[in-house]
Amino acid sequence: MQKKVSKEEWVAMFQEIGLSEEQMMAWHRLFEMRHPGGHEGFLEWLGLTEEEISGIRGRCR
Repeated sequence: MQKKVSKEEWVAMFQEIGLSEEQMMAWHRLFEMRHPGGHEGFLEWLGLTEEEISGIRGRCR
């Protein structure tokens, strides 16, 4: 992927298809459980800070 999609744009797309905050977190948990390295890489690709990434990954465990 060449152009980055911002966190806000990603969240907006999830909301547009009807996902709630709880459902988005369930998606993160599943991603973390099945592909921890890929999940971390995705969060980095979004441009999140190390602190944000640690927070999301911590809530997924």
